[in-house]
Amino acid sequence: MTFGDRLADRVAAIGGSWRFIIGFSLILAGWMLLNTDVLAHWHMAFDPYPYIFLNLLLSTLAAIQAPVIMMSQNRQAAKDRVAASHDYTVNLRTEVEIMALHEKWDRARLDEVEAKIDRVLSALERQQN
Repeated sequence: MTFGDRLADRVAAIGGSWRFIIGFSLILAGWMLLNTDVLAHWHMAFDPYPYIFLNLLLSTLAAIQAPVIMMSQNRQAAKDRVAASHDYTVNLRTEVEIMALHEKWDRARLDEVEAKIDRVLSALERQQN
């Protein structure tokens, strides 16, 4: 697995967690509170409402995060295809083995029936003679 693959998986794992959602929501609320109430009171807000700089940062984050998450999903889909192929192979081998066991069982039952028929025929021949 390459460094990029590991990074994509890590970004997807972090970006798709409740910890990230809660933490990021707190950062956004803090940004808005800081620029609306705290710094605006002294006319020092660096990103006043409608938060154009915050919008730029969020758009940049989304533009980077979306393809990284898609790369991780593509890798996971490839892993799933390999696992499904392996499962198919195992299931096919199991089915062949079960069919062979059924044939053995059917042959054994057929041998039993033939033996019983032979015994009945022998008994009938003895009765006729």
